[in-house]
Amino acid sequence: MKDTLEKILLMNDLERAHYMSSNGDRLLEQMTELIGIPEDELRDKLNYRLFIELLSSNLLSKEQMLDLTLKLSSDQFLFNSIGEKETDSVFLRSFSALWLASLIRVDKQIHFLSNEQTRSIFNSCTSYLSREKDVRGYLGEKGWASAMSNGAEMILSIVSHSAFELRFTPTILSGIKDSFWKGSVYVDDEEERFSNIIEKLISKDIPEQLFIEWVEQVFDKLQYYLMTSGYTPLYFSARTNTLHFMKNLYFVLKFTRQMPELQGVVSIFIGKWMKG
Repeated sequence: MKDTLEKILLMNDLERAHYMSSNGDRLLEQMTELIGIPEDELRDKLNYRLFIELLSSNLLSKEQMLDLTLKLSSDQFLFNSIGEKETDSVFLRSFSALWLASLIRVDKQIHFLSNEQTRSIFNSCTSYLSREKDVRGYLGEKGWASAMSNGAEMILSIVSHSAFELRFTPTILSGIKDSFWKGSVYVDDEEERFSNIIEKLISKDIPEQLFIEWVEQVFDKLQYYLMTSGYTPLYFSARTNTLHFMKNLYFVLKFTRQMPELQGVVSIFIGKWMKG
């Protein structure tokens, strides 16, 4: 399969279009089987790269993109073995999220999903950040896992979609809050990905008070855990993740000049917890 992917990547647009017209369905089936393979070159540098090139060159039909989206958002892909840590199943979930992010962005333009399909997929996928437990980043020869980053990209594509509904907001905000409590400190700029989601949500005319209450709840959870469980490793990692995210959010709000009251609340909490 590696030789096949390399061969197609070396084709020009006309050759690739001709190949897809007669072999497209079979190729996509084979590529789907490689989405979560724990081998960096095959999974990321060849398979994912070819997927993006096919997508950007409009070489996938609406039917093929629909089938892919329904398949990748299922329990067999995005939620495969969800809850596991330190296993290779993370690659399947993470890259399903990454492929879905691109497919959802394309659907925003050409609408290959029905309204009912869109609602169902968004309803399921928005819970991903809460449910994913494997937060590892770079894994040597296996490459990048990055489930939280890729999950955040998928959520951002959902929020950016014209079919996004405000009822999904609490699930998304809960997912970001839960992301701070995975037991590890993020080191690959995941907090920036989370901030991008908040920035896009702010553009959706969601009341500022809802974000203020959410920020208060984020810090209330920290305070309650500290009072009931003390200075555990989980507390320190959650505190660090929370503060890193809130500092990032503060500057997003400052530079975009949005929601000054929320910016003030975030600033007060940062000041309090930096001293704590």
